[in-house]
Amino acid sequence: MDLYLDSATTADWDRLMPTGMFTGITTNPLLAARAGLDYPRIDWADMAKRAADLGARELHAQVYGAPDSFGPWAARLLEAGEKAGLRTVVKVPLVEQAIRTVPSLQKAGCPILMTACYDAKQMLVASALGADYIAPYFGRMLESGLSVYEVMAQMLAVTRTTGNKTRVLVASLRDTDQMCRLSEMGHDCFTISAAVADMMLTDDYSAAAVAQFEAAAAGTL
Repeated sequence: MDLYLDSATTADWDRLMPTGMFTGITTNPLLAARAGLDYPRIDWADMAKRAADLGARELHAQVYGAPDSFGPWAARLLEAGEKAGLRTVVKVPLVEQAIRTVPSLQKAGCPILMTACYDAKQMLVASALGADYIAPYFGRMLESGLSVYEVMAQMLAVTRTTGNKTRVLVASLRDTDQMCRLSEMGHDCFTISAAVADMMLTDDYSAAAVAQFEAAAAGTL
């Protein structure tokens, strides 16, 4: 099982990464905007070091702008990761102009995550390209009325085909029940918001049991 924290808010990183649950951190321009960051001006060297210092082994960040700018931007991200001692992964949206940049990014040594996935056919694209990850937007798919569990089963089937190296990293999750149902299907890689992480870390029955233990230890039961 690999969990990633889906946030550009460094306060979330500071609070949740020390739990030790997370393999790494994922982010994108929308998350950065929500965190009050100007995405083109982010200092990725600083972000990568901060993530590594908190125990992250990977940092995933998304390309933006004109496709001919992806290469230079990705090179800076990779350099930031190398200096910080973690693996940086370049997120590329599943639209044609962006897809066409993947071979050159891979040739330059970039690990690739294909993002903004809404359909099982896009898993075939990612697998054919040899991408490291693909991120289906589970919650958005569900809210759009798509047959999301069927899509997720089809994507999982592709991971079992000969020669496939693309791992499904499920994104846009709304609650832990969705994670548990997807885990039951066989999915084992998720990126989650701080809110969903908090759901994982709390349970009323567990809290009540611990309160009993503490009362017994204190002789006040």
